Amino acid sequence: MKIQAISTEKAVKMIEAENTILFLIDRKMDKNGLKKKIEELFNVKVEKIRTHIRKGEKIAFVKLKKENSALDLATKLGLI
Repeated sequence: MKIQAISTEKAVKMIEAENTILFLIDRKMDKNGLKKKIEELFNVKVEKIRTHIRKGEKIAFVKLKKENSALDLATKLGLI
């Protein structure tokens, strides 16, 4: 099961502006399974997940709840 954080210029802007982190995930993974996995792995609360399939890859836009900072998580993951 692949969950890989994305660190493009757009992804960093979303971290700062929208408290959202982008992940590259398995196409078979559903939103509920991803939410549980993210909350377990990183000890955060997820507010909402949007997914997008581009060039055969599934990208998840994971918006964290206000009490969790996407910037702090991105720093722990080495994105920033």
